[in-house]
Amino acid sequence: MRASTPPPTLPPLPRGSRADGIEARSRLLYAALSLFAAKGFAKTSTREIAKAAGVNIAAISYYFGDKAGLYAATFNEPMGGSASDFVALFEAPGLSTAEAMRVFMNAYVEPLKHGEIVRQCMRLHMREMVEPTSLWAEEVERDVRGPHEAMVRILCRHLDLRKADDDVHRLALAISGLAIQLFVMQDIVDVLRPALRKSDASIDTWAERLHLYAMAMVDADAARRAAGHRAETSTTPTTSTSIPGPSVLPASKPAPIKTSRKKIP
Repeated sequence: MRASTPPPTLPPLPRGSRADGIEARSRLLYAALSLFAAKGFAKTSTREIAKAAGVNIAAISYYFGDKAGLYAATFNEPMGGSASDFVALFEAPGLSTAEAMRVFMNAYVEPLKHGEIVRQCMRLHMREMVEPTSLWAEEVERDVRGPHEAMVRILCRHLDLRKADDDVHRLALAISGLAIQLFVMQDIVDVLRPALRKSDASIDTWAERLHLYAMAMVDADAARRAAGHRAETSTTPTTSTSIPGPSVLPASKPAPIKTSRKKIP
């Protein structure tokens, strides 16, 4: 991935505006996002964040409680939405599997239209994986487990399974991975084929293609399961219940015919 860029220099806040508070909080959030993504939690100071945002350091305590609260906000707020809202979209009642996959991919890649903010969010998440804080476990439980379990339920219904097995979880993770790789590989895509991410329309095309790729994976797994079931059925011995016919005795040699010879006087 491309090296992290320094946080942008923000213009000073206007004075006397009632929007100063909202503006100050927003500036703190995005300055912190850029610095945390570039340097990590431990190596970023609150003084540095306040300076980059152009606000008094006391504003961090006022709006976020402390540095940890600000760090948590950089994970939750810039991309907007919540995991429960996301699940409600693609697991809505009445959706077919194909429709659910389309909604899933559209909602998942939509944040890519936010440009540099999403790039910094991805860098922050990648850094958290390498240098984890307590927030990583919370992130998995809050934002990852719910959508994964919803995808597993959809696949179980499609495959007519009462209970998810390891292959269902593999398939659910592979489908999510199709979307995740767009976030992870943003810098690589921009080098190899920048046109694939140049506009909102190109992101929409990605979503539609990913929906098709996901359904191909689902169909392939369904075919694999069906083939395995047929093979298992064909090798299972069957018990005959037919009524036995008359027994056929093995052919025996005919008994020799006895002939009497009269003696000639």
